[in-house]
Amino acid sequence: MSADTIPARLFAQEQHRPDAPAYCEVVDGAWRATSWRDHARTVRRAARALLALGLDRGSTVAILGFNRPEWVTLDLAAMCIGAVPVGIYTTSSPDEVHYIVHHAESAVILVENRAQWEKVRARRADLPALKRVVMMRGPTVDDPDTLSWEAFLALGDDLDEAQVFERVKSLEPDGLATLIYTSGTTGPPKGVMLSHRNLAWTAAIALDLTGAGPHDVMLSYLPLSHIAEQMLSIHGSCSTGASIYFAESIERLPDNLRSAHPTIFFGVPRIWEKFRAALSAKLREVTGPKARLLAWARGVASDVWRRRNRGEAIPGLVELQYRLAKRLVFEKLHTALGLDRVRVCVSGAAPVGPDVLEFFASLDLCVQEIYGQSEGTGPTSFNVPGRTRFGSVGVALPGVDVKIADDGEVLVKGPNVFLGYYKDNVATAASLVDGWLHSGDLGAFDREGFLTITGRKKDILITSGGKNITPKNIEADLKKNPLIAEAVLVGDRRPYLTALIVLDPERLAALAKHHGADTAPADPNGTDYVRRAIDAVVDEVNSHYARVESVKKYYVLPKPLSIEGGELTPTLKVKRNVVYARFAAEIDALYADGAAS
Repeated sequence: MSADTIPARLFAQEQHRPDAPAYCEVVDGAWRATSWRDHARTVRRAARALLALGLDRGSTVAILGFNRPEWVTLDLAAMCIGAVPVGIYTTSSPDEVHYIVHHAESAVILVENRAQWEKVRARRADLPALKRVVMMRGPTVDDPDTLSWEAFLALGDDLDEAQVFERVKSLEPDGLATLIYTSGTTGPPKGVMLSHRNLAWTAAIALDLTGAGPHDVMLSYLPLSHIAEQMLSIHGSCSTGASIYFAESIERLPDNLRSAHPTIFFGVPRIWEKFRAALSAKLREVTGPKARLLAWARGVASDVWRRRNRGEAIPGLVELQYRLAKRLVFEKLHTALGLDRVRVCVSGAAPVGPDVLEFFASLDLCVQEIYGQSEGTGPTSFNVPGRTRFGSVGVALPGVDVKIADDGEVLVKGPNVFLGYYKDNVATAASLVDGWLHSGDLGAFDREGFLTITGRKKDILITSGGKNITPKNIEADLKKNPLIAEAVLVGDRRPYLTALIVLDPERLAALAKHHGADTAPADPNGTDYVRRAIDAVVDEVNSHYARVESVKKYYVLPKPLSIEGGELTPTLKVKRNVVYARFAAEIDALYADGAAS
């Protein structure tokens, strides 16, 4: 009997619902479905191709490209034969691609297009383990070591499918299933080793909490090299039979949402923040009786979700008002967004402000925050229906133990905890102690079991006066004002706190227009009305903190932080060390006179 693994679940879906759609992709402007039968057959064909290339148990297969059926196919095919898939972020530089492929000793790499192929070609001579480069459908390159997708699949056509089924049956639950290379805010990425048991157990628990099933639809658009998207698009889909719709690109996300109509939607905080900014601008245009109707409906929705999240019954009169608000306001709004069928909205991978969650709740979209890390196979805690508290990351998953160490660090133990770091016993020993994963996050539980993340151990700033300060909350409070898109606190070994600030371009343009300017100022730091606006935000935030925690000075950065610029990870976390180094002169200038004004 086969062990309970993701490949085994894939073939179970093929048996139970062969004609149901496994996934959909846009072809000639319309969604085209592929059945579970055809999906599973292609996975087996790719698995045979890998066997024909000589891959065996423990061999690694790298994948570099945006979310597409070929990505998922090769990931599953590798696991089927006991090989190990390794996802690489599409934003990675040639050196970063080389590091991961070399460190993992990948024998095969699948790439999306010529631009990604060029990254491999640039350091190809330094990758002795690499046997073949495979292109996803469409693009071709003239290279003897590169295969088209069709040519790759054909390699194993002479092999018996029975070999694949035998490999799947022989998979060990505690054997290595996949490597997740962390994007990392400091240092080179580390390969997180996840077992077949890690993936299967976590997928079952997480999706049971959301009630996911074969009639659900999910839109795949976040990086598949990240465990969160894999948990939905690969492991979750194979576990529940839910259909995956592959977005065409991040830029096409709004259009794809409106045509796919997902029932479960996962977004990182930046996605929800962008949605809020766009919606807020539209809502501000509503005037007169419609504005009053909107305000009433939002008040009703907020009241309903406050009650629901506490597990309370909704009074009859409130329920009637809510139904009316849905019919008059929210149904049209949700349809315009493409979220008219959504029943589960999730935010994760980074902290999200409670104000963002409250905003969406007022529009009858309850976004539930989840917490975890790659080392915990994704989720550790989750705000579940009937037990949700905005500002917290929910309660621990059933079967997962979470406790707070004496120094405030969040420790995790359970079937979701990883095997260790690939080829890095020192890092493994530091993170796994007596079976407990030391997350590196600081947190606290309230009396009802809700976990709140208060910061990162490595992010703690220690001022020259010896005060320990966690920047997370101060930065989040600054970003609550829509004028401020990003804030990075500075102050380690310094006499007082300062901040590097990125302004929202649309809000900056509106502020300029309000002051009679045709365009936004080229240098906001030297513009009086911009300084006054930021001063007001900083003063308001400072009023909620002790004097030693107050932001004394700030500098407005000339452009947004970006993945391409190296200041953000692919999951949009700030790389503090990079930001500090890049703007060292500006930071030093904030402390040049030695006094805080």
